[in-house]
Amino acid sequence: MKRILILGLTLMMLLVGCSAEINDYRPQQPTLDIFHFFQGKTEAWGMVQGRSGKQLRRFHVEINGDVVGDTLTLNERFLYDDGEKQQRTWYIRRISADRYEGTASDIEGVATGQAAGNAFNWRYSMNINTSGSTLLLHFDDWMYLQDGTHLFNKTEMKKFEVTVGTVTLFFTRKEQ
Repeated sequence: MKRILILGLTLMMLLVGCSAEINDYRPQQPTLDIFHFFQGKTEAWGMVQGRSGKQLRRFHVEINGDVVGDTLTLNERFLYDDGEKQQRTWYIRRISADRYEGTASDIEGVATGQAAGNAFNWRYSMNINTSGSTLLLHFDDWMYLQDGTHLFNKTEMKKFEVTVGTVTLFFTRKEQ
């Protein structure tokens, strides 16, 4: 019994030690500068999956980005496969060479982000309307620059520290 307990604790420690950290990506190229990538027009295609992995929704996003000083403004227009339309405007401020803060109307508090190498980690809490009620979900976005025009995004959505779904997006930067 004691061996099983020790083995279980060891496995749990190994799993906890395996999570990615932003500095793991520092040597990766090309370097992601979100102000540069999202300046101008960007398009994205994505899906929302439930906890079981079942695809729940698909969507397309058109994004217009504008940089003024230390602030990136992103105007996002979503069109979902069921016809629903949404809009969101992000105001993202660069607070140091690799750290960011952002706000939007459906974001609770302030989003925080950090960049390193080809990656950007963005964390925030968002109010989601579903089935007539509003849920506050915690988002952990990981963006990875593939090349000068393509970006992947994988997001975990959590409630009470339990993953309730994921969002996967593929961004294409339009010719400027």
